[in-house]
Amino acid sequence: MTRLRTVYLHLVLIIGFVLPAAMAAAQQENNAAKPKQRPATVTPAPKNDAWWKGRHEKMNARVKQGNVDLLFIGDSITQGWEGGGAKEIWQEYYGKRNTVNLGIGGDQTQHVLWRLQNGNLEGISPKLAVVMIGTNNSGGNTPEDIARGIRAIVRTLREKVPNAKVLVLAIFPRGKDNQDHLRQVVMKTNEILAKRAAGSGDVVFLDIGPKFLQPDGALSKEIMPDLLHLSAKGYKIWADAIEPEVEKVMGKK
Repeated sequence: MTRLRTVYLHLVLIIGFVLPAAMAAAQQENNAAKPKQRPATVTPAPKNDAWWKGRHEKMNARVKQGNVDLLFIGDSITQGWEGGGAKEIWQEYYGKRNTVNLGIGGDQTQHVLWRLQNGNLEGISPKLAVVMIGTNNSGGNTPEDIARGIRAIVRTLREKVPNAKVLVLAIFPRGKDNQDHLRQVVMKTNEILAKRAAGSGDVVFLDIGPKFLQPDGALSKEIMPDLLHLSAKGYKIWADAIEPEVEKVMGKK
């Protein structure tokens, strides 16, 4: 009886140690067999929106005309160069530089990726592409995934327009101050981008965000009336801040 009990205890111990390990190994093998799901930020996707598609097609039509040396790529903040007092600043800095605005309001990194792969770069060889994207991802994606999306955009540019220099701008600050949740997501994303910025002259990372802020990190409504989109004064700050990098490639305005 004692011997049977000893055997039984040994079996219990063996099962207790071996079975969980075997199950864990099987789970790991099963996980390895499954393809890793790509983050939405790096998966090219169009928007099912008539206005969005219309603007995309208009940009493609402009690109087909050729004579494109400078690109601005982004979301509504980039599209905003076309409105209000920003138009005059755009004309002053970029009017004679064969510049095309590839900004669409509401775009996230995945939408830009799709556009770049579906006509926005077709048949052109720009000298410089200025990229500022990612703020619309801040409400639903991690800083790591947003940074992956931005890097995917840079890779696409390097593949499709290999002669172009790429100026990647840190995502502009948003929200009232540094305590704002979305501001923090943006800041963490920029930290990741800065650490992994390419060292070659073909891709430059530049953070001009501090130029929009007060010394304590507060964002003035004079610069961003809704604490996200720029005023004409904000666009002037943007243009002045990147001009040294633009001049290196495009020459003086």
